[in-house]
Amino acid sequence: MEDKTSNLILFADYEITSADADMFGRLRLGALVNFLIQSAIKSADRLGFGFKDLERHQLFWVLSRLTVEIGKTLNWYDKAEVETWPKSADKILYLRDFFVRNQNGEVAAKAASGWFPIDLRTKRPKRYEGEFAEIFVHNKNKFALEEVPEKLPIVNDGDEFEFMPTYFDCDFNKHVTTTRYVDAMMDAFSADFHEKNYPERLSLNFIKETRIGEKIKIIKTETENKKFFFEGKKADGNIVAFRGRIDFREDRSNLELP
Repeated sequence: MEDKTSNLILFADYEITSADADMFGRLRLGALVNFLIQSAIKSADRLGFGFKDLERHQLFWVLSRLTVEIGKTLNWYDKAEVETWPKSADKILYLRDFFVRNQNGEVAAKAASGWFPIDLRTKRPKRYEGEFAEIFVHNKNKFALEEVPEKLPIVNDGDEFEFMPTYFDCDFNKHVTTTRYVDAMMDAFSADFHEKNYPERLSLNFIKETRIGEKIKIIKTETENKKFFFEGKKADGNIVAFRGRIDFREDRSNLELP
Protein backbone atom coordinates (compact mmCIF):
# COMPACT_ATOMS: atom_id res chain seq x y z
CA MET A 1 0.00 0.00 0.00
CA GLU A 2 1.21 3.51 -0.80
CA ASP A 3 2.60 5.37 2.22
CA LYS A 4 0.22 8.34 2.47
CA THR A 5 2.34 9.97 5.21
CA SER A 6 5.41 10.40 2.99
CA ASN A 7 4.05 13.35 1.01
CA LEU A 8 1.68 15.26 3.27
CA ILE A 9 2.46 18.76 1.96
CA LEU A 10 0.73 19.96 -1.21
CA PHE A 11 1.96 22.83 -3.39
CA ALA A 12 -0.66 24.30 -5.74
CA ASP A 13 0.01 27.02 -8.31
CA TYR A 14 -2.44 29.76 -9.27
CA GLU A 15 -2.37 32.69 -11.65
CA ILE A 16 -4.47 35.68 -10.65
CA THR A 17 -6.89 36.43 -13.47
CA SER A 18 -9.21 39.38 -14.00
CA ALA A 19 -11.99 37.28 -12.40
CA ASP A 20 -9.91 37.05 -9.20
CA ALA A 21 -9.14 40.77 -9.02
CA ASP A 22 -11.13 43.66 -7.58
CA MET A 23 -11.80 46.91 -9.44
CA PHE A 24 -8.38 48.18 -8.37
CA GLY A 25 -6.51 45.16 -9.73
CA ARG A 26 -5.81 43.50 -6.36
CA LEU A 27 -6.62 39.91 -5.44
CA ARG A 28 -10.15 39.82 -4.01
CA LEU A 29 -10.36 38.48 -0.48
CA GLY A 30 -12.98 35.95 -1.58
CA ALA A 31 -10.68 34.75 -4.37
CA LEU A 32 -7.81 34.29 -1.91
CA VAL A 33 -10.08 32.19 0.30
CA ASN A 34 -11.10 30.18 -2.76
CA PHE A 35 -7.42 29.40 -3.48
CA LEU A 36 -7.09 28.07 0.08
CA ILE A 37 -10.22 25.93 -0.14
CA GLN A 38 -9.34 24.50 -3.55
CA SER A 39 -5.87 23.62 -2.28
CA ALA A 40 -7.35 21.92 0.78
CA ILE A 41 -9.64 19.88 -1.47
CA LYS A 42 -6.73 18.83 -3.70
CA SER A 43 -4.65 17.84 -0.68
CA ALA A 44 -7.40 15.80 0.97
CA ASP A 45 -8.23 14.06 -2.32
CA ARG A 46 -4.58 13.14 -2.86
CA LEU A 47 -4.18 11.83 0.68
CA GLY A 48 -7.30 9.66 0.57
CA PHE A 49 -9.73 11.53 2.81
CA GLY A 50 -11.35 13.90 0.32
CA PHE A 51 -15.06 14.50 -0.15
CA LYS A 52 -15.59 11.38 -2.29
CA ASP A 53 -13.56 9.25 0.13
CA LEU A 54 -15.62 10.43 3.11
CA GLU A 55 -18.85 9.49 1.37
CA ARG A 56 -17.94 5.84 2.00
CA HIS A 57 -18.03 6.64 5.72
CA GLN A 58 -21.31 8.57 5.39
CA LEU A 59 -19.47 11.81 6.16
CA PHE A 60 -18.71 15.11 4.43
CA TRP A 61 -16.26 17.91 5.29
CA VAL A 62 -17.49 21.31 6.50
CA LEU A 63 -15.24 24.30 7.13
CA SER A 64 -15.88 25.48 10.69
CA ARG A 65 -13.23 28.15 11.32
CA LEU A 66 -10.70 30.05 9.25
CA THR A 67 -8.14 32.74 10.10
CA VAL A 68 -6.00 34.40 7.42
CA GLU A 69 -3.22 36.95 7.92
CA ILE A 70 -2.24 38.89 4.79
CA GLY A 71 1.17 40.59 4.66
CA LYS A 72 1.61 41.39 0.97
CA THR A 73 -0.89 42.38 -1.69
CA LEU A 74 -1.18 40.14 -4.75
CA ASN A 75 -2.34 41.65 -8.01
CA TRP A 76 -3.85 40.73 -11.35
CA TYR A 77 -1.35 38.75 -13.50
CA ASP A 78 0.68 37.73 -10.43
CA LYS A 79 1.40 34.07 -9.83
CA ALA A 80 0.82 32.55 -6.41
CA GLU A 81 1.73 29.26 -4.77
CA VAL A 82 -0.32 27.77 -1.94
CA GLU A 83 1.37 25.33 0.43
CA THR A 84 -0.98 23.33 2.65
CA TRP A 85 -0.90 20.34 4.97
CA PRO A 86 -3.11 18.59 7.56
CA LYS A 87 -1.68 19.82 10.86
CA SER A 88 -3.42 18.07 13.73
CA ALA A 89 -6.78 17.36 15.34
CA ASP A 90 -8.38 19.19 18.27
CA LYS A 91 -10.95 16.63 19.42
CA ILE A 92 -13.14 16.39 16.30
CA LEU A 93 -11.92 19.64 14.73
CA TYR A 94 -9.34 18.79 12.08
CA LEU A 95 -6.75 21.51 11.58
CA ARG A 96 -5.04 22.50 8.34
CA ASP A 97 -2.58 25.33 7.72
CA PHE A 98 -1.51 27.28 4.64
CA PHE A 99 1.25 29.49 3.31
CA VAL A 100 0.59 31.65 0.23
CA ARG A 101 3.73 32.82 -1.59
CA ASN A 102 4.09 35.35 -4.37
CA GLN A 103 6.08 34.79 -7.56
CA ASN A 104 9.26 35.90 -5.76
CA GLY A 105 8.82 33.18 -3.15
CA GLU A 106 7.88 35.65 -0.42
CA VAL A 107 5.09 34.74 2.02
CA ALA A 108 2.09 36.89 1.12
CA ALA A 109 -0.41 35.26 3.50
CA LYS A 110 -0.66 32.66 6.25
CA ALA A 111 -3.79 30.80 7.30
CA ALA A 112 -5.13 28.26 9.76
CA SER A 113 -8.40 26.38 9.31
CA GLY A 114 -10.55 23.91 11.22
CA TRP A 115 -12.84 21.36 9.57
CA PHE A 116 -15.56 19.08 10.92
CA PRO A 117 -16.50 15.72 9.43
CA ILE A 118 -20.31 15.84 9.39
CA ASP A 119 -22.51 12.75 9.52
CA LEU A 120 -24.68 12.62 6.40
CA ARG A 121 -27.65 11.22 8.36
CA THR A 122 -27.60 13.21 11.61
CA LYS A 123 -25.91 16.35 10.22
CA ARG A 124 -23.80 16.37 13.39
CA PRO A 125 -19.98 16.45 13.70
CA LYS A 126 -18.44 13.00 14.04
CA ARG A 127 -14.89 11.76 14.53
CA TYR A 128 -13.17 10.60 11.35
CA GLU A 129 -11.98 7.02 11.87
CA GLY A 130 -11.01 6.22 8.31
CA GLU A 131 -7.92 4.52 7.00
CA PHE A 132 -5.74 7.64 7.11
CA ALA A 133 -6.82 9.17 10.42
CA GLU A 134 -3.22 8.90 11.71
CA ILE A 135 -2.12 11.48 9.12
CA PHE A 136 -3.49 14.26 11.34
CA VAL A 137 -0.69 13.92 13.91
CA HIS A 138 2.38 13.89 11.67
CA ASN A 139 2.74 17.66 11.13
CA LYS A 140 1.49 18.92 14.48
CA ASN A 141 4.69 20.94 14.98
CA LYS A 142 4.61 22.63 11.54
CA PHE A 143 2.72 25.92 11.74
CA ALA A 144 1.72 28.72 9.43
CA LEU A 145 -0.15 30.38 12.31
CA GLU A 146 0.76 29.12 15.76
CA GLU A 147 -2.72 29.72 17.15
CA VAL A 148 -5.79 27.72 16.21
CA PRO A 149 -8.37 29.56 14.07
CA GLU A 150 -9.91 32.39 16.05
CA LYS A 151 -13.19 31.99 17.95
CA LEU A 152 -15.15 35.18 17.34
CA PRO A 153 -17.32 37.11 19.81
CA ILE A 154 -21.05 37.82 19.68
CA VAL A 155 -21.96 41.04 17.85
CA ASN A 156 -25.09 42.69 19.23
CA ASP A 157 -25.07 46.22 17.83
CA GLY A 158 -23.95 47.95 14.68
CA ASP A 159 -24.92 48.71 11.12
CA GLU A 160 -27.33 46.19 9.62
CA PHE A 161 -27.72 44.92 6.07
CA GLU A 162 -29.25 41.87 4.42
CA PHE A 163 -27.87 39.07 2.29
CA MET A 164 -30.27 36.89 0.30
CA PRO A 165 -28.52 33.77 -1.11
CA THR A 166 -29.41 32.79 -4.66
CA TYR A 167 -28.58 29.83 -6.87
CA PHE A 168 -24.95 30.72 -7.60
CA ASP A 169 -24.17 31.39 -3.93
CA CYS A 170 -24.55 27.70 -3.02
CA ASP A 171 -22.27 24.67 -3.35
CA PHE A 172 -23.06 21.02 -4.07
CA ASN A 173 -24.13 20.53 -0.43
CA LYS A 174 -26.80 23.17 -1.18
CA HIS A 175 -25.25 25.45 1.45
CA VAL A 176 -23.97 28.99 0.91
CA THR A 177 -20.31 28.62 0.01
CA THR A 178 -17.57 30.20 2.12
CA THR A 179 -16.47 32.76 -0.45
CA ARG A 180 -19.95 34.27 -0.69
CA TYR A 181 -19.94 35.10 3.03
CA VAL A 182 -16.61 36.86 2.45
CA ASP A 183 -18.03 38.75 -0.53
CA ALA A 184 -21.09 39.78 1.50
CA MET A 185 -18.90 41.24 4.27
CA MET A 186 -16.65 43.04 1.78
CA ASP A 187 -19.74 44.52 0.10
CA ALA A 188 -20.48 46.34 3.38
CA PHE A 189 -17.75 48.88 2.51
CA SER A 190 -17.75 51.57 -0.15
CA ALA A 191 -15.57 51.51 -3.25
CA ASP A 192 -13.79 54.59 -1.90
CA PHE A 193 -12.92 52.72 1.31
CA HIS A 194 -11.64 49.70 -0.65
CA GLU A 195 -9.52 51.91 -2.91
CA LYS A 196 -7.57 53.20 0.11
CA ASN A 197 -7.53 50.03 2.21
CA TYR A 198 -6.88 46.30 1.87
CA PRO A 199 -7.58 43.41 4.28
CA GLU A 200 -4.75 42.30 6.54
CA ARG A 201 -6.71 39.76 8.63
CA LEU A 202 -9.82 37.67 8.07
CA SER A 203 -11.51 35.30 10.48
CA LEU A 204 -14.67 33.26 9.92
CA ASN A 205 -16.74 31.05 12.22
CA PHE A 206 -19.58 29.01 10.74
CA ILE A 207 -22.33 28.06 13.19
CA LYS A 208 -25.31 27.04 11.06
CA GLU A 209 -25.57 26.33 7.36
CA THR A 210 -27.52 28.73 5.14
CA ARG A 211 -29.53 27.56 2.15
CA ILE A 212 -30.85 29.25 -0.95
CA GLY A 213 -33.59 31.77 -0.17
CA GLU A 214 -32.79 32.01 3.57
CA LYS A 215 -32.33 35.71 4.19
CA ILE A 216 -29.42 36.62 6.46
CA LYS A 217 -29.39 39.82 8.54
CA ILE A 218 -25.77 40.86 9.02
CA ILE A 219 -24.59 43.23 11.76
CA LYS A 220 -21.27 45.07 11.27
CA THR A 221 -19.45 46.91 14.05
CA GLU A 222 -16.05 48.65 14.20
CA THR A 223 -14.28 47.93 17.51
CA GLU A 224 -10.98 49.68 16.74
CA ASN A 225 -9.69 51.69 13.80
CA LYS A 226 -10.37 49.60 10.67
CA LYS A 227 -11.11 46.44 12.69
CA PHE A 228 -14.63 45.16 11.95
CA PHE A 229 -16.67 42.30 13.39
CA PHE A 230 -19.74 40.76 11.78
CA GLU A 231 -22.57 38.47 12.82
CA GLY A 232 -25.09 36.98 10.43
CA LYS A 233 -28.45 35.74 11.68
CA LYS A 234 -31.22 34.00 9.80
CA ALA A 235 -33.91 36.63 9.52
CA ASP A 236 -36.80 34.22 10.11
CA GLY A 237 -35.56 32.65 13.34
CA ASN A 238 -32.78 34.75 14.84
CA ILE A 239 -30.43 31.76 14.46
CA VAL A 240 -26.76 32.71 14.15
CA ALA A 241 -25.36 31.45 10.83
CA PHE A 242 -21.82 32.88 10.94
CA ARG A 243 -19.48 35.37 12.55
CA GLY A 244 -16.66 37.21 10.82
CA ARG A 245 -13.84 39.64 11.32
CA ILE A 246 -11.93 41.75 8.78
CA ASP A 247 -9.05 44.07 9.72
CA PHE A 248 -7.83 46.53 7.09
CA ARG A 249 -4.59 48.39 6.49
CA GLU A 250 -3.97 51.40 4.29
CA ASP A 251 -2.98 50.15 0.85
CA ARG A 252 -2.29 52.10 -2.33
CA SER A 253 -0.36 49.38 -4.16
CA ASN A 254 -3.06 48.60 -6.70
CA LEU A 255 -2.11 48.11 -10.33
CA GLU A 256 -2.09 50.99 -12.75
CA LEU A 257 -4.36 49.40 -15.31
CA PRO A 258 -4.04 50.28 -18.99
